[in-house]
Amino acid sequence: MRIHELAKELDVSSKELLETLEKMGVTGKSASSSVPEDLVPRLRASGGKATKAAKPRQVMEPPPKPRAKPKPKTTKPKEAPAIETAQPAEETAAPAAAATAAAALALPTQAPAPAAAAPATSAAPAAPVSPSPTPIAAAPTAIAVPAPMGPVLQVVRGSTPQLFAEKTNRSPADIVKILFLSGEMVTATTSLSDEALETLGSELGYHVEIVGLEDELQAEELEDDVDETKLVPRSPVVTVMGHVDHGKTKLLDAIRVTDVVSGEFGGITQHIGAYQAHVNGREITFIDTPGHEAFTAMRARGAQITDIAVLVVAADDGVMPQTVEALDHARAAGVPVIVAVNKIDKEEADPNRVRTQMVERGLVPSEWGGDTEFVDVSAKTNANLEGLLETVLIVADLAELKGDPTGHARGTVLEAHLDKGRGPVATVLVQKGRLEVGDALVCGTTYCKVRAMVDENGQPVDVAGPAKPVQVLGWNGVPNVGDEFREVEDEREARHIAAERESRVRSAEVVNQRPASLQELLRRQERSEIPELNLVVKADVQGSLGALTDAFLKLPQDEVRVNLVHSGAGAITEHDVDLAKTATAIVVGFNVRPNANARELAEREGVDIRLYRVIYDAIDDVKAALSGMLKPEERESILGEAEIRQTFRVPKLGVIAGCYLTKGTIRRNSQVRLIRDGVVAYEGRVASLRRFKDDVAEVREGFECGIGLENFQDVKEGDVIEAFEVEEFARQIS
Repeated sequence: MRIHELAKELDVSSKELLETLEKMGVTGKSASSSVPEDLVPRLRASGGKATKAAKPRQVMEPPPKPRAKPKPKTTKPKEAPAIETAQPAEETAAPAAAATAAAALALPTQAPAPAAAAPATSAAPAAPVSPSPTPIAAAPTAIAVPAPMGPVLQVVRGSTPQLFAEKTNRSPADIVKILFLSGEMVTATTSLSDEALETLGSELGYHVEIVGLEDELQAEELEDDVDETKLVPRSPVVTVMGHVDHGKTKLLDAIRVTDVVSGEFGGITQHIGAYQAHVNGREITFIDTPGHEAFTAMRARGAQITDIAVLVVAADDGVMPQTVEALDHARAAGVPVIVAVNKIDKEEADPNRVRTQMVERGLVPSEWGGDTEFVDVSAKTNANLEGLLETVLIVADLAELKGDPTGHARGTVLEAHLDKGRGPVATVLVQKGRLEVGDALVCGTTYCKVRAMVDENGQPVDVAGPAKPVQVLGWNGVPNVGDEFREVEDEREARHIAAERESRVRSAEVVNQRPASLQELLRRQERSEIPELNLVVKADVQGSLGALTDAFLKLPQDEVRVNLVHSGAGAITEHDVDLAKTATAIVVGFNVRPNANARELAEREGVDIRLYRVIYDAIDDVKAALSGMLKPEERESILGEAEIRQTFRVPKLGVIAGCYLTKGTIRRNSQVRLIRDGVVAYEGRVASLRRFKDDVAEVREGFECGIGLENFQDVKEGDVIEAFEVEEFARQIS
């Protein structure tokens, strides 16, 4: 068990537990180190206080996970703490209270456990004592006393008996035995279903809470105490949000005196950009988020890590859908909002209209008696930019933003991509601690030893503190955008933690792959009849990749479907072309290019590669391709009607209907219906069409003719022959 796990269980800080271990003669390096197994009961019994000192020993660090051989039991790293009790004191006293109550009611009870073993009850509670089957008339209230539910045990979905044993301080053999008695034939490394985990927890007296990997990662975070003496004022993190083409990036260009807009294809920002600007000797970290509707997740990501949100609204355009959406993200993040009314230099600009529209959405300007700052600016003429920056600094000062520039670094991945020359690169925002070159980081299922750091201008950075955005090189893979990273002791520990998390993800995936039910099989059969457009999607960064794939999957899927065969960040390779050939898919590349071998292979195999620089074009082309797969819409139009007034039997031709055209025209081989008493008696084609003895191509309204129907002889006087045609029209996906 690790130190921070035991600290959480005992409701003490990791720092206090480290000091206690030092007094007991154990020296450790960090809160993620392992605690000797023989000291765990003593620490539980003392509530984390120092007991009689033992011989000095060194805490064993978790070793790297071996590839072929199983890890020794004594050095096996433990998972995050899973036991969470709101009132541990009551938990410990529960058995004694139960025994006292049982004695008062004259109920038979088991002998109390020895005092030395009592503290272990909170970690592994015994099964509740069953009352005697003998009816008790004198004390019926004893039956109504509820049994304690036991401590909460958080277990990752898909955990194995081995992991469950580590969390409950039991051997894997004991867990396998309990499952065997419950009817589950498993081994120590078998991924368990949710039902099996809950059954196992109830057998051991725990209330099992099934969590995902994300929840487990949060539980693994070390509980470092905040040292108020180390906190120093830090730069504010400002996110610029708003509707597309309202001038967000142009506004940042004017502030940073750069020209990012010229590098954005289609005039829209398609990545999250993090930059720092210097104002009167102070730094402000700006995060530019895209405004297109396809980048909803990226805008939300920007709002979750920010201190202040600047909502840019064009004075000539007013509040738009993405403006409202960005405002909702800012409110959900609970950050103050500053409204920058841009483009006031235009003739049709109306800043007051923008204020009125924002009041309708709950943002009242400060000059109107509200608490929201509105600043009129022009990114084109640089009008009142200083006023906007001063407002940002004033709001930041009111928030009294502080950070600890010491200790292990933590932060969030803003963007990540695979660079051909530099490998996986992640743009991160440091939120706590001190990030230096050479540090070991872990982020989700990836890890990194920082090989180099550069700022937004490409200049090398040696140290990054709170609110500092940098690009980090040295990852073993491309981390997921939006994940939190944290610094660990060394690369060995980072690799070990990442491998553990990856194994948990695989275990959860195995558990989720259950046999399909009959209803699921029927649904699959229905879906198999729907035409599919197979796509292999590649993009330059993960943020754009997520936005693009989400936009594709949001297209209507009722009659045609988009099937993402593969998606990833990086250049188009031969593997992508081979995969597209096997799946009969189209390769969609966004801001990436195929290498020479991939292009050759695509031309040779006939694989279609579509390259885009603007997300609008990619979505429109996929929508057009799906529209082409839709069944055409059929529209029927009436050509003419003829009334049968007499029938004739002609040798070799059969029965011929003598008709008078009352409406329109009838052509040879046209589709017709025979209507008798308002009911369709026949539907087919005209076999012969004559006027007197001559064959004709068509007969018009007001003329008589003879009509022979194809494979139908039962015609009668008074029937109506209706000629029609069916036209097909292409349909479009809305």
